[in-house]
Amino acid sequence: MNQKRRSELPELLAPAGSEEALIAAINAGADAVYLGGSRFGARQFAANFDEAALIRSVARAHARNVAVYVTVNILTHDRELVDVARYLLMLYRAGVDAVLVQDFGVAALARWLIPDLPLHASTQMTIYTIEGVRWAAAHGFSRVVLARELSLAEVTAITTAAEEEHLDIGVEVFLHGALCYSYSGQCLLSSVIGGRSGNRGSCAQPCRKPYTLLHGETDQYGRPVQMQEVRDDEQYLLSPKDLACYPHLDQVIRSPITSLKIEGRMKSPEYVATVVGIYRAALDAIRAGDWKPDDAALERLMMAFNRGFTGGYLLGARHRSLMGRDRPDNRGLFVGTVSGSDVERGEVIVALKGAATPEAGDGLVIIAPDGEESGFVLKGTPWHHPGEQAISLPVQLQVPVGSTVYLTRSAAHTKVTRRQISDNAAHPPSAIPLSLSFSFDGQRRPHLSGTALRRDATAVQVSVMGDEPFLEALEHPLSSDRIREQLIRTGGTPFVITDIAIDNPGTLFGRSSALNKLRRDLLSAATDALVQSYHPSEEALAAAEAQCTRFIEMESRQGTGVLESTVPQLIIFVDSLEAVAAAASAGCRLICFEPKASAPCGCTGTVPSMTDLLAGAIDLLRPTGAKLVWKWPQITRPEFLAMAGEILADPLAEDLAGVMVEGIGAAAALQEMAPALPLYGGQGLNIWNQCAVSALAGFQLLTLSGELSREEITELAGAVGRLPSNTPIPHLALTVQGSATALVTEDCPVGTSCGCAPLHAGSWAIRDQKGEVFPLLFDGSCRTRIQNAVETCLIDHLISIAGIGVTDVIIDARGRTPLYAEEMTGLYLQALDLVAQGGRRSIEGLAQLKEQVKNRSLGGITIGPFLCGLKET
Repeated sequence: MNQKRRSELPELLAPAGSEEALIAAINAGADAVYLGGSRFGARQFAANFDEAALIRSVARAHARNVAVYVTVNILTHDRELVDVARYLLMLYRAGVDAVLVQDFGVAALARWLIPDLPLHASTQMTIYTIEGVRWAAAHGFSRVVLARELSLAEVTAITTAAEEEHLDIGVEVFLHGALCYSYSGQCLLSSVIGGRSGNRGSCAQPCRKPYTLLHGETDQYGRPVQMQEVRDDEQYLLSPKDLACYPHLDQVIRSPITSLKIEGRMKSPEYVATVVGIYRAALDAIRAGDWKPDDAALERLMMAFNRGFTGGYLLGARHRSLMGRDRPDNRGLFVGTVSGSDVERGEVIVALKGAATPEAGDGLVIIAPDGEESGFVLKGTPWHHPGEQAISLPVQLQVPVGSTVYLTRSAAHTKVTRRQISDNAAHPPSAIPLSLSFSFDGQRRPHLSGTALRRDATAVQVSVMGDEPFLEALEHPLSSDRIREQLIRTGGTPFVITDIAIDNPGTLFGRSSALNKLRRDLLSAATDALVQSYHPSEEALAAAEAQCTRFIEMESRQGTGVLESTVPQLIIFVDSLEAVAAAASAGCRLICFEPKASAPCGCTGTVPSMTDLLAGAIDLLRPTGAKLVWKWPQITRPEFLAMAGEILADPLAEDLAGVMVEGIGAAAALQEMAPALPLYGGQGLNIWNQCAVSALAGFQLLTLSGELSREEITELAGAVGRLPSNTPIPHLALTVQGSATALVTEDCPVGTSCGCAPLHAGSWAIRDQKGEVFPLLFDGSCRTRIQNAVETCLIDHLISIAGIGVTDVIIDARGRTPLYAEEMTGLYLQALDLVAQGGRRSIEGLAQLKEQVKNRSLGGITIGPFLCGLKET
């Protein structure tokens, strides 16, 4: 079982963005580390590991009984699958303990090529329900990294259910470090703004930039108009504080969580050493039963890096207790406020109000009341004012009175941390239990064998023989106590002798140096055997190599394939009954309806029940012949699924053409509730390659990622067309019109700024520094979708879309008016008629329709990455 037994401590999992950070994590007492290679990892801006460094680092960690998980957690193009296969094989050969993946296709490929390679479902898979965990367990995952939006109670409910159902899977949660504003795996903000995708490890962190909240009205097409600024003294509206569960660590570990994860592959080795060391000491103290939060330890955590600390969603933080809207960068430790400065004398006077007092060599930042920052290293020694809680800093700055001073780097602490990073200083928790057995063979040669225990309790056997026989003693034969004394010395190694059995005739004599050499040989052999024990057997490796060779040969033999030109069918997404009626009257025959139900706080006002809305839509469409697909929200928490289960048990579900889901957990839940109901997949599934399509072959339709280019879609569809004829192939859909969802978040920017009293009436948006306006949409659970500032429009590319394997095209009219749904449906149906006709007049007609679409679009139009693709690092 991968679940943590309740009597055990969870694994402490540390980040390693470099070899030095890996050493820091090991020496600080991490049970496991996670790291990325130079490709296929979601932190492309970290130092990362080339193949040689990765193999070396895996061996180094295993020699210290530390597990290594490697990130292969980006979405992958078809043209990269061969390299992914080779990379997975290399990781298997190196003996990594698990691979973290996001891409359903990569996971399926790994399971097929190397069944023995353990897989962890990355938080980028957006799993947050027991249904999602069940799916992961059924598909060969040994662990799930849950979404950071879950509360501890929700995590406990999931882990407890997994235990009760005897699911052979562990659960990992984030413990400390940076928080994403969006649900991981559902964020396209960096992609739509600058073409750098977080799903490819290239997030530019636009959530850490300033934004202004706007409120106004909507025009006839649902576009924001007459927008006015909503006053807020804080401008970093999308910047969360950093997670720090330290003060409540004893509460967190009561849940049967397998692993506690520290974020930070972009952080320094000093950061890793500090944070891991503090949590290691805390966990050990909890085990001993004598822990309580230590203010000094919390201050060291703050010194390591902080944007302000929060318990996160895990510990119930919301709104301003979660968000760090005043600053997006490191705050350090508060020192005090400036009471005066004199440039000529070269001093800044600081009234001490915090716990920290600066010293020479420390890093400081002074923040003026207007937000301007001045950072510097203190070169001289501060002067303490006698009888006052004040110091003078020897620095030539003109600083406004009232400015705040923060300590961002402690020279003394850095020295201590650097010593801890030394490869010679192993923390006791990395000690490896080793039991010994000593005897003599028939030729009186000393023999020493041992059993080392890996962290997973696997026993590793090792044995060495002395070079020369011992002699019969003329006097003072070698005693068993003397043998024990020589053999139990393991200083400088990670081993600790737990017991030693000695078979000594008591008549022999040997030099102490011979015993010392025997011990050294045994410890060296034990280290080698421990590292080797993580490697696959020759038979298993040969089987994996043969399977990878078959896959590579199969891919190399495949041509580009010939795709038939097919006029796609039109689908529209709407969120009101009026828009359902408008789209149907304009001729759309497949309508995906995402109705809104009342939010728990009531801030969206009172709306009809979900059952009434669906029944109303069915009644509206019955005379038109149009089909209705119930579109579920991007995030479907347990309360939604419970409500959905009741509706699907109602006779009205028989009139549904299917249900569209955006996540694998929702898909698993739907199949449990109504296995016969057709399953449609939305963009939230992040379909990027043929293996993902094949893995989700039970879907009737899959929506391709909006981050794919025309060339990439062609490659994908061509590869899908070559799948075996007995494989049910889903239809492939592409969103061609609408404002893309840039991210989905549990935070409500309106509620955080204004409280929940104002209704979400009118139009809400945020504006960036470039003046781009990003509309806000709210679902029935107070969840916020931030839409792109400009609208996707591919109407003039429909001819090429018809020739690249796309069977359905989507207009996303959610958040827009019935008039928008009606007129946009009419325009695209005209466009599809032109595609069917073909010829030059069709091209000219599409160009004219594009102008009409543009007049109805929000913020202008964009083709996104359709022609040129995303920016790659």
